[in-house]
Amino acid sequence: MQDERLTALSGIHSHERALFYRKTYQHLAWGILAFILIEYVFLHTEWIIRSAMSLTQGKRWLLMLGGFMLVTHWAEKMAAGSTDRTKQYLGYLLYIVAEAYIFVPLLFIAAYYIEGPVIREAALMTMALFTGISAVVLITKKDFSFLRTAIVVGGFVALGLILAGILFGFHLGLWFSAGMILLAAASILYQTSNLLHKYRTHQYVAAALGLFASLMLMFWYVLRFLSDR
Repeated sequence: MQDERLTALSGIHSHERALFYRKTYQHLAWGILAFILIEYVFLHTEWIIRSAMSLTQGKRWLLMLGGFMLVTHWAEKMAAGSTDRTKQYLGYLLYIVAEAYIFVPLLFIAAYYIEGPVIREAALMTMALFTGISAVVLITKKDFSFLRTAIVVGGFVALGLILAGILFGFHLGLWFSAGMILLAAASILYQTSNLLHKYRTHQYVAAALGLFASLMLMFWYVLRFLSDR
């Protein structure tokens, strides 16, 4: 009787985890679709293009980065720290809108000033890398939580280089983009590992936001790499 009860509980737990994974990737897919739709509207709204492009000039980019980091912190807190489902979705949506806005200058330049389908190439490459990296974790079920320190340190180093580039007026180039692609890959490993080992079954919105953030980081620097190539 005890063995049967344990088997039944194990089956329920497995079903709940499977449902959690499905909901997480469904929300990730909806997030990507929302990003595409919002980005389309932004890139066809003249005053948004003007305002976003103006913030790329000189030290104004620091305001853009600072604002984006503040919104990111607020959105993640809403998605992961609140038990109110409405607040979780608002946090996720807030982050998607912030990502769409900060992408406006990069996508505008790639669409109108660079020859070839660089955006499509970057999107396909990003999805291929994301799928392959995620598969490694999902198949092996290895815990990559140890990458957190390296990701945090790498993020601060990258931020320092970006600040130096803005303040002293030098271009970071292909090697920086390549390094950031590696950092994004580590972030995807970490976030997918959290999906398996950290998040509880009711935290699918927060899990989707974490994956979406890593995916967008990867897309940003793959697009920059291909644009600078």
